Amino acid sequence: MGSRSSILAVVEGLDLEGLLSGFSIWTIVLAVVFGLVGWIAFRHGRKNHEPKPLFIGIALMAYGYFVTNAWVSLAIGSVLTLALFFPR
Repeated sequence: MGSRSSILAVVEGLDLEGLLSGFSIWTIVLAVVFGLVGWIAFRHGRKNHEPKPLFIGIALMAYGYFVTNAWVSLAIGSVLTLALFFPR
């Protein structure tokens, strides 16, 4: 029982509100949606040895961790997704 109480003490000490303070539910939803698109693009690029979808897929999966505004997230995700469909 002693280890359980020490784990609970650590969890109670976390400031989850401060950790997620800049993110709204819409920012998180957009990050998940564009992250899935990025994952599909990454897998396609890796399977077919194409660098463009590979790097755009990585960018789509990563940018959601750094953007806290939903409109900016929508704009960045849309531009990156459209970039997948433009020719080289």
